[in-house]
Amino acid sequence: MADGKPASIKDVARLAGVSEQTVSRTVHDSPAVRPATKEKVRRAIAELGYRPSNAGRALRRGRYMALGIAMGNISETGNRDRLEMFVDAAAAQGYTIALLKMDREEPLSLGQAADRMSSLSIDGMIYVLNRTPEDFDTFVPRAGLPEVIISMHDHPACPTVDSDQEASARAVVDYLVEHGHTKIWHISGPSRSLAGVARESGWRSAMLDHGIEPPQVIAGDWSPESGYAAGTLLADKVRSGACTAVFASDDAMAYGCMCALSDAGLSVPGDVSMIGADDISSAFVPNCQLTSLHFDNSAIAEWAIGKLVIPERMADGCNHKLFPGHLVERGSVRDLR
Repeated sequence: MADGKPASIKDVARLAGVSEQTVSRTVHDSPAVRPATKEKVRRAIAELGYRPSNAGRALRRGRYMALGIAMGNISETGNRDRLEMFVDAAAAQGYTIALLKMDREEPLSLGQAADRMSSLSIDGMIYVLNRTPEDFDTFVPRAGLPEVIISMHDHPACPTVDSDQEASARAVVDYLVEHGHTKIWHISGPSRSLAGVARESGWRSAMLDHGIEPPQVIAGDWSPESGYAAGTLLADKVRSGACTAVFASDDAMAYGCMCALSDAGLSVPGDVSMIGADDISSAFVPNCQLTSLHFDNSAIAEWAIGKLVIPERMADGCNHKLFPGHLVERGSVRDLR
């Protein structure tokens, strides 16, 4: 408006020559308003730049129809995929998403994230954890606001859900052993990453269960560059027969490793087998041949959103859920049997 103040419902009613109730009914597309009147009200709304009050709508509905998601490192491909699944699951229930990015360089605190998110007009909160918050065990959810934590670990006061990273990594080793491999190396994720630590633990425990002494882990950081560095280190191991298979903790490192091995004159799967994790490369690699662990982010998102907005899900008594991953077999594993 000319005076700089936002237009009100009274301003729209005055310009359109109708009652405030008619404006409200038009905003909600009520059939009780004649089409010609609706058009007149909509022209007034457009001219004044009127926006309906979220607070007023929330008061009528008893909810804001919005959910908060707090997560860090959104630029990572796996997190982008997760975020898309949450947006889709929320939209399926008629909700929108408010996003809070948690600084990955600062100490992670659920309490601080909750304080920031609870000031927004939202009906529930989801915390997506890539690392352990300093207050994970002591965190108390905000009264009257349902909350879900995306974590492999059970929480005493808040529902939790995630992929079963450790069991999935064990399945990778089982699969490779079934195909005749015993010299299986691992490129790990960052040491503070919950998924990276769980995948390394699953690889190590499965190796020991098969009576195989695990070789030294090669540390990565999720990037293809760290995978390339790992592949450079592994080239001589492959040539000597000390490495017949590599389990990389994500697809980016797997492809980096494959590039380094190729530059060293070695091929996958001819000279060494390769398995990645997250199964994201098929989205941008033509004729993708990498066998990879696939995690059902859609199921995780639907479970978490359901816990926040569907009454029967909120009261079903299931407060910790781990979804199994599964191997998508392509062409990067050689059978040595």
